[in-house]
Amino acid sequence: MKKILMFLLAATLLSMNSACDKDFKEININPSLANDLDPAYLFSNAQRLSAIAAYHYQGEIVQQINTPYGGLLAAGNRNIINDQHASEAFNTIYTGPIRYLIEVINKTAGNPDQSNLYNMARIWKAYCFQLLVDTYGDIPYTEAGLGYTEADYLPKYDASAGVYEAIIQEYKEATDALDPAKMNIGTADLFYGGTVDRWKRLGNSLLLRTGMRFTKTDEEKARTIVTLAMDPTRGGVMTSNDDNAFIQFNAVYTNGTSNALLGGERANYYIGSPFIEFLKSNNDPRLRYIAVKYDVPANPLATAGAANTNPAEQQGMPYGYDESSIASAPDYPGKIGAAWKYSQFNRATVMRIDAPEYLVTFSQTQLLLAEATVRGYMSSGNAEEYYESGIKAHMEQTALYGSADISTAEKESYLNETNVSFNSESALQQINEQYWVSSFRSWSEAWANFRRSNYPQLKPVNFPSQDPSIASAGGFIKRLVYPLRETSVNSVNVQEAISRMGGNSLGTSVFWDRAN
Repeated sequence: MKKILMFLLAATLLSMNSACDKDFKEININPSLANDLDPAYLFSNAQRLSAIAAYHYQGEIVQQINTPYGGLLAAGNRNIINDQHASEAFNTIYTGPIRYLIEVINKTAGNPDQSNLYNMARIWKAYCFQLLVDTYGDIPYTEAGLGYTEADYLPKYDASAGVYEAIIQEYKEATDALDPAKMNIGTADLFYGGTVDRWKRLGNSLLLRTGMRFTKTDEEKARTIVTLAMDPTRGGVMTSNDDNAFIQFNAVYTNGTSNALLGGERANYYIGSPFIEFLKSNNDPRLRYIAVKYDVPANPLATAGAANTNPAEQQGMPYGYDESSIASAPDYPGKIGAAWKYSQFNRATVMRIDAPEYLVTFSQTQLLLAEATVRGYMSSGNAEEYYESGIKAHMEQTALYGSADISTAEKESYLNETNVSFNSESALQQINEQYWVSSFRSWSEAWANFRRSNYPQLKPVNFPSQDPSIASAGGFIKRLVYPLRETSVNSVNVQEAISRMGGNSLGTSVFWDRAN
C-alpha cells in the first residue's frame, strides 16, 4: 500500500502540471517534468487520469443521472451544446493519459527490459483513443503528441474507421507481445500490480468489446474480431472480478466524480427515473446500494439526516423538465429546502469519496460474450450462462463500495424475475439492458453500448429548446461536438474532419453507429 501511495503522489504532482494545459496546441508542448521521470510513474498517472467525469453528457444521455438545471449544468439533460462539458473528454484524455502514455512508449521502445511496460502502455493508449473515437468520431491519432518531438501543434484528424483499425492492431500485437518471463513493473501498475496474464485478459477483453462495436455495420468483421479475442492460445478474456480494471481511490486521493456529486453539486443531481423504474420493476437487489432518499439532500453526508434506502420508496427524476416545470411532472414529490425529494446516489456506497472507478469489467465481458453467442459469433459457450454470470459479477462488485454482500438467494431470486429470466426471443434486449446496469458510473461505455445496441429502449427527452439535430437522430445525442478552442486554433484540420463525417452536430453518428 505504501508503494501504491508513492506512485499516486507522483501522479498527483504530474496532474498538477498537466492541469495548466488549456488547448490542443498546448497539449503538444514538450512536458519537461515528464521527461525527467521514470516511465513507470508516468504509467501510473496515465491510469489514474483515465477515470474521467462523464456525467454531464454521457450519464444523462443513458438516463441514469439527471438535473433540472440549465446554465452551466445544461448538457445531456436538455440535449444542447455546452462547450465546457462537451470538451471534457477531449481535454482530459489528451492532456492526461495520452500525453503520458506517449511518453512511456517513447521511453521504453526497443528496451527488452521494459517490454511489458511498453506493451501495457500500448494497450491502454488504444483504450484511450477508442474512448475518444466513440465520443467525437474523427480525432487526432497519427499526429497526436507530435509537438513533443516535431513542434507540430496542429495535428491532422484521422478518419475514425481508420483509427479503429489501428486500435484493433494495437490490442492484438501488444497483448501477444506481453511476456510473463520478463520484468514485472509491480505496484506502478495500478490495475494488476504488473501481472502479465491479467493484462493479456484485459487486452483480449478490449478486443472483444471492439469487435462488438461492429454489430450494426459489419457483422462479419464483428465475428472475425470476436473469434480473434477468444482464441485460447492468446490468453483468453477476463475470468472473474479479479480481472476488473479499476482505480481504487482513498481518503487522500479521492474519486473526482464522487467529489463533485458530494460537494457543490449534491443538491443538483438525482438518479434518472428510467433507471430507478427498471431496477424497481425487476426487484433488483442492487437498488438499495445505488439509490437513497436523504432527509436533507442539500446537506453534506454528515448532516444529510436519515438515509432511506427502501426500494419501494425510491423515485427517479423524470427528464424533459426544468427547475420550474418539474413541479408539473407526474407524481411530483416536492422539495426539501433547495433540493427535491427524488432519489440520489447513495453517498455511503456507490458515490462514496473513495469509491472505485471501474473502466473494464468481467461483468461487461460476460454480457458481451452472451450477445456474441446469441448472434452466432461463438463456436462454443452458452448465452444464458454468460448472461447470468455477468449479472452476478456486477452484483458482487458492490463489495468494493463497502456494501454488505448481495446474498446467493437474492441473486437467484433476481435471475428468476419475469423480465430478467433468460429468454432466447428477447435475449438481445435483456443482455443489453443488463449491460446498461452493469455500466452504471462507466457512463462513456454505457452510452457507446446504448448507441450500438439500441437498448435499453429509452424515451427521447424532447426538451423544448434542444439542439435541432437531435430530431433527425432518433431523439438522442449521437456524439459530442469538438471543443470550440480546437475549431478555432486547428480550424483547417477540424473542418476537414467535419466534412468527412458529414457534420459537427450532436446528431451526427460515429462510423460504427450507422446501420447498413
